[in-house]
Amino acid sequence: MADESWRLPNSVQQLAASMQEPPSQYLLREQELLDGNLAGAEMPEPVPTIDLGLLSASYDLEEAAKLRSALQTWGFFQVSNHGMEASMMDSVMTASREFFHLSLEEKKKCSNLIDGKYFQVEGYGNDQVRTQDQRLDWSDRLHLRVEPEGGRNLVHWPTHPKSFRDDLHEYALKCKRIKGDVLRAMAKILELDEDCLVNQFNSDAPTFARFNHFPPCPRPDLVLGIKPHADFPALTVLLMDKDVAGLQYLRDGTWYNVPAACDHTLLINIGLTMEIMTNGIFTGPMHRVVTNADKERISVAMFYGVDPEQEIGPIAHLLSEEQPAQYRKMKAKDLLVLHHEHYAGGRGPRIADALKI
Repeated sequence: MADESWRLPNSVQQLAASMQEPPSQYLLREQELLDGNLAGAEMPEPVPTIDLGLLSASYDLEEAAKLRSALQTWGFFQVSNHGMEASMMDSVMTASREFFHLSLEEKKKCSNLIDGKYFQVEGYGNDQVRTQDQRLDWSDRLHLRVEPEGGRNLVHWPTHPKSFRDDLHEYALKCKRIKGDVLRAMAKILELDEDCLVNQFNSDAPTFARFNHFPPCPRPDLVLGIKPHADFPALTVLLMDKDVAGLQYLRDGTWYNVPAACDHTLLINIGLTMEIMTNGIFTGPMHRVVTNADKERISVAMFYGVDPEQEIGPIAHLLSEEQPAQYRKMKAKDLLVLHHEHYAGGRGPRIADALKI
């Protein structure tokens, strides 16, 4: 029988503690290194920051204009005054860090491998390895279904630290409200009914929480924490490390560094699903995560998708003779398969361009 041990990547945290040089599967190809300096450039202006409280309470025109500009130029923005307590955000980050600092044996109780070898999305581990020449990310993760609540697979939810489950539950409720406020503001910008975008998410729409751990890497000049990609879900709410930066966004051929989080802001990112729904008015940006030679980094992403059986296409009210549909319709579950294959195989910068009519 052929040796397929390559399909089962090691814990990056364990590799970082035991090896002086990253294994070859993690090293970028020469062409990938030529395509962009991993050091990145400083952003030409501060990260767009939207006062969500002011925007949602009174639809402040100045904040609305800032949001439109951010969506059309970067595809991401920060929100302040979002209503989530700083203590809650700190608790989630602390619980995340404590989980990744548990023994490997303890973390494997939440493993994403069935019988130690069959991959599933949920659980602790790494992303699926599809081919032997696939470049692997220098990160471990814990991926959990949060919504629908009835679909939570609690066997993958850590019991240590003891606060983890309650913290995640409360954090998810507060992020859901923030998601609604952002979607309503976006709908108004598009001159749609206020709840048009909110209503795209039915009771079967999945929400996943992904806890990312990026251990120190001995070769940050050759290894990425997460490879370049654009998100698939409609919206991502990201809680970033307040001490260590690493997130980079691509704009006009240049990778720009996003500073570490400050003042308990949250970063909101547009995904492929929303790009298609808005007929390309808002685009899902390419981004990646670089590594750090000396410090670990933690982030927590909430991914808001639509029902896998739902057909995704441009919203009818955004179409006209002058603005015809730019993307073909497709079921969300089929689009997700294409998305995973595209970015795992390194087939190009943006899958959205391949989906245009």
